[in-house]
Amino acid sequence: MLVIDLRDLHKGPVETVGRLEPADPAFEGLGLELDGPVEVRGRLQETGQAEFFWHATLTGRFRGACRRCLTEITYPFATDVDALFSANPDAADDPSVYPLDQPVSRVDVRHAVREELALSSTGFPLCREDCAGLCSRCGADLNAGPCSCMASAETN
Repeated sequence: MLVIDLRDLHKGPVETVGRLEPADPAFEGLGLELDGPVEVRGRLQETGQAEFFWHATLTGRFRGACRRCLTEITYPFATDVDALFSANPDAADDPSVYPLDQPVSRVDVRHAVREELALSSTGFPLCREDCAGLCSRCGADLNAGPCSCMASAETN
């Protein structure tokens, strides 16, 4: 449940457990390549008048190309989220606060999932830390060993 009714929050903290598929509208326009669903596990609690704190963990897998050798890879992510949702108009300009419209009847944490996931993604994944990349002359994958143009350059 990633959209929480305020009546449930008045009873105490609410566990937020859910799964968002890669095609979920929450990720539309981000350009993220997800390799499967995003698992969400967290807890939302009321901290004040129309103010709510959410602590959660997002897990899943991204898909992309290694920035050095261009090999297609998938890589896991696990992101901790601490988010404040507030209907206080004075907090609306604070970039660390997710604004809520009055009257508040529910808290939708999917907005925070979207933003936190976008912030946690890397535009420069590596297939491995010691990736040798591609030869700048011939484009050969140097992870497979020296290329012919490098070998011929060394003998000349």
